[in-house]
Amino acid sequence: MPEGPELRIAANFINQVASKHLFTGKVIKSDLATKLVEVPFEAETYSLQAESRGKELKVHLDPQNDDTQKKSKKKKSQDLPEQSVKHVLFRFGMSGCFKLTSVKEIPKHAHLRFFSKDGENVLSFVDYRRFGRWTINGDWGSDRGPDSIVEYKAFRQNVLDNLKNVAFNKAICETLLNQKFFNGIGNYLRAEILYRCQIPPFAQSRSVLEPLLNNIKTEEPDILELCHIVQKEVLSLSGGKGYDVEKDPEKDYSAFNKWLQCYYKDGMENLVDHNGRTMWFSGPPGPMKPTNSKSRGKRSPKKKKENQLETDDHDYTPKKAKKAENGTKKAAKGSKKAANGSVKEEDSSVEADIQSAKTGNGTKKAANGSKKAANGSKKAANGSVKAENSSVEAGIQSAKAEMLKRQKATKVANKKPTKSPKTEKVANPSGRVTRSTSQD
Repeated sequence: MPEGPELRIAANFINQVASKHLFTGKVIKSDLATKLVEVPFEAETYSLQAESRGKELKVHLDPQNDDTQKKSKKKKSQDLPEQSVKHVLFRFGMSGCFKLTSVKEIPKHAHLRFFSKDGENVLSFVDYRRFGRWTINGDWGSDRGPDSIVEYKAFRQNVLDNLKNVAFNKAICETLLNQKFFNGIGNYLRAEILYRCQIPPFAQSRSVLEPLLNNIKTEEPDILELCHIVQKEVLSLSGGKGYDVEKDPEKDYSAFNKWLQCYYKDGMENLVDHNGRTMWFSGPPGPMKPTNSKSRGKRSPKKKKENQLETDDHDYTPKKAKKAENGTKKAAKGSKKAANGSVKEEDSSVEADIQSAKTGNGTKKAANGSKKAANGSKKAANGSVKAENSSVEAGIQSAKAEMLKRQKATKVANKKPTKSPKTEKVANPSGRVTRSTSQD
């Protein structure tokens, strides 16, 4: 997320561009910015001037000839009259920045555009994450404190006068993100500030800041002084992280990465604070460390280049540089794919030969299979005939068996009853043995 130094660098960049270019025509809003208001301003010639305060930035529009202004064609109920637009207040969100490009190379997410008088260039507010906002004639946020870069005395006094506020009951790393007292301080700045003054990030804010009420000077700068000093150091970095279009943005970005001492650096620890933000630090975390606190992925030199960060919050690389880098990567991938393709083609030709041979064998097997199928059909036909004959024979056999049963039954019915041996002895008192009829 762009922080106080980034907003000031953006203001300096706009003023540098405005010193070389005048602007003309309408201020154009992108069709992608559906939730943002139109800026009903149009002039034959106008100039721009920018200023920043913490995490807010104003762009003043100054017509060079009021008589040339045209009347607005927008409905009065939707937009302000053209002549009442004095400035536009920007909040950058997660990824907002300003870029100067040619008319032919306007970035996709250029949501608000100011066209130069020469018709060749356009100054755009670019925000690919679309969290940025602008307000017509907006005032500095009433919930934001003094800027610690240019209003250091007021900034320091505002903090020390409000130490009884409930905001200072929290851990110091969380209070540093409170824009009511630390306007412009963000995630990477709080890590660098606390690291330099060796304060545990989860120490209570009030206990850290109350000793400063004694106004005792020390050799080392205190935490409030570092809020001013560290941001000034960022401003002094060459190129301003890609805002200077006359210098190589990759070198400028590398310079910023080398300047960092704690934020996302090797050997540092991190924990997720109570607001879900990652806090980078070294040493003990402090007594207000969140319960069941977790750390997030650390920087791996093998996976990331030396001049890159985990997030793209500070990526202000112009479109050309990004395209060139992506083009190189795509070309390398293309060459690998081509090499793999040639190998695959050779393998495919070999496989084709094998398949053709297999196809010949398959044809022969198919012919043999057809012959076998014909023989099988004949056998099946013979089998069906045999089955029919078998069924007829079975019927004949069953009929014969039935006839035999009937014949036996008839014979049994015609037989005379036989006498038992005891009966036979009684009937033959002489004791003469006679043969029983049942033995015949």
